[in-house]
Formats: sequence, C-alpha cells, structure tokens
Amino acid sequence: MKKAFLLTVTFLSGLVSGMAQTPNTLTAQERREGWKLLFNGKDTAGWHTYGKQGIGSAWRIEDGALKLDVPVRAGNKAKNGGDIVTDAAFKGDFEFKADWKVSRLANSGIFFFVTEAPAYKEPYHTGLELQVLDNAIYEGAPENKHRAGDFFSVSNARIREPSPVGEWNQVHFILKGRTLSVYMNGYLIQEHNLDSADWKQRIAASNLKAAPISTGQLAGRIGLQDWGSTVWYRNIKFRQL
Repeated sequence: MKKAFLLTVTFLSGLVSGMAQTPNTLTAQERREGWKLLFNGKDTAGWHTYGKQGIGSAWRIEDGALKLDVPVRAGNKAKNGGDIVTDAAFKGDFEFKADWKVSRLANSGIFFFVTEAPAYKEPYHTGLELQVLDNAIYEGAPENKHRAGDFFSVSNARIREPSPVGEWNQVHFILKGRTLSVYMNGYLIQEHNLDSADWKQRIAASNLKAAPISTGQLAGRIGLQDWGSTVWYRNIKFRQL
C-alpha cells in the first residue's frame, strides 16, 4: 500500500509539473486580460542599451532566460554589457511581472519610470529601482535600503523572503491610481500612497530627489540593471490597467 501511495504521489507530481506554464508564454486568460510579453525567451527584441542603440553581447539568451553574462568586468559593468531598457515607454496604471535569479553575491535591479534623456547619465538617476541581489552582500551590515525587494535609497521591503541563490523569485509590481504595491514570492513587500507626505519625503531624501519622479511623473521605460554580476530574468510581462 505504501509503495502504491508513493507511486501515485510521484505520478501526480509529474503530471502537475508537466502542466506548468511554459516560461515566456501567455495563457489564454492572460491574453484576455491584456497581458503582453516584454521578453519572448528567444532574443532581445524590444530592448536596447540605455542611451544607445542596440544591446551589448553580454546580455544573451540561456535556457529561455535573459542572462547578463559577466566573465569579465569593465568597472562596475559587464564587458559589452550595460543597463538595458524597453523600447516602449509606458504611462498610466499598469501591472508588471518578472522572474529573477542571481549568482553568488550578485547585484542588479529592475527600473521603473525611466526617462531616457541626455540629462540623465544613468537609469538610476531617473527611475525607481527595485533591488535584485544576493542579500549575503550585506550579511552582518546594518539595515539599509539596498537589499532584495527594497526600493534603492527610498524604502525597505516589509518582508525579506528571497529565494536562495540560483533559484527563481517572482515580482509583481502594480500601479493603480496613486497606490504602488509590490509583491515578491507572494508576499506584499512594498505599498505606498504616492500622494502621501511619507512618500514625498522619502523621494526628497533619496538619490531621486532631482529625478522626474520627484515631481510626480509616473511614466517612462522599464529597465534591467547591469552592475557587473551575473543575473537572469524571464517571464517579463506587462499589462495596462
């Protein structure tokens, strides 16, 4: 009986696994809801290096993921890398989802509301950055706003439950009205009223105090950061609300 039970569990587990959604695809329901893929799992169409045309060869496709490969660094960037942003710019209410995983001691980020202009040398001078990294970088260090799920220099994640290095994390970013919410691995880790004094004070005290977001502008591109370490992204999708 025990053997039969174990065989049944193994079969059902395999069946569920086989029914899992293929990465970088949309279900029929997602298509009805207006979701669109920002990464097709095959190439870097729809993306370019911030402030430039094309995309560096360090960004490549590996097993259906967009990987920043860093065998050699050039300063704090990958050789032939660079921060990348979507060709399309977005405004209004929206939802964004993505999976990410990092290598040991890796550091990256997802940018929102990026204004691509000569006045802003780097995306982090203009856009809100959701931290993507191995928290072991700051092991033993005082609390800061630099760990996974934090908005860099703006706010801490409420809950710190990133998956171990080498395993996927799921991010769900929602802007609706003047409320900004972020979930990671199913936990609500950020929630802000963008009209509140608290949020305005946070932006004024951050590295975004002179950025367009400081004046309430919530529009622009979405970006992925190159900070000189290996990181992977997949299932990058967006829908307008």
